[in-house]
Amino acid sequence: MYKIQYLAGVAFLLSLTSIAQTPLPNAHAHNDYEHTRPLLDALDHGFCSVEADIYLVDGALLVAHDRKDVKPERTLQALYLDPLRERVTTNNGRVYPNGPVFRLLIDFKSEGAPTYEVLRKVLADYESMLTLFAQGNVEEKAVTIILSGDSPREILKAEPRRLAAIDGRLNDLKGPIDPSLTPLISDSWAGTFKWNRDGEMPKDIRKKLKEATEKAHKGGAIVRFWAIPAREDFWETLLDAGVDLINADDLARLETFLKNR
Repeated sequence: MYKIQYLAGVAFLLSLTSIAQTPLPNAHAHNDYEHTRPLLDALDHGFCSVEADIYLVDGALLVAHDRKDVKPERTLQALYLDPLRERVTTNNGRVYPNGPVFRLLIDFKSEGAPTYEVLRKVLADYESMLTLFAQGNVEEKAVTIILSGDSPREILKAEPRRLAAIDGRLNDLKGPIDPSLTPLISDSWAGTFKWNRDGEMPKDIRKKLKEATEKAHKGGAIVRFWAIPAREDFWETLLDAGVDLINADDLARLETFLKNR
């Protein structure tokens, strides 16, 4: 009897894990490192994109929102790259079994050039799972690294081969898009459209948004906005307009919304 109950309990837990880990390609964990279990909480909710702020401190890449909060054990490798590699190994080359590409946004909070110099060497140890950008081509693998913040665009642009790209801004849509350099267009919603009230989005803003997403997609890039209202009706409008990644701090709430959509 106890054995049967035990096996039933294990089966139940496994079923919950399977449900929780259904990949949600539109879900992005904003400031992911501030959750109780960085990365792991996002994975449990099926998120396919997370964001980590880093500082270069004494040669180490430390994850924190503010410089005063860095801790030597909270490295980019320990919190993100190592557990991602473990997942990729376990799941036969993907973060989720047979799942989509997983995006790790790394937001530079310290000076771009020296931070990237260290990051470049760190990423080399994880090359087998990382998307490769070479000679204008993209060889997609399990995890795509995209740099943000004070990332050194010109340095990356000049590299013939690298394991990271950068996030562009809406201004990049004024010219041709290079998806091997800026596969993601991300910008501040509040700073760009200056509308976040309740109710239906004005037609002129909706039109401008739709035009931006269509141009980005035509050029081979996806779109994300930060500083968006945390409302289901707003998320719905963004997705209807073609926005690819929805920023969220409340992981469970966005998971529920996307699964019920």
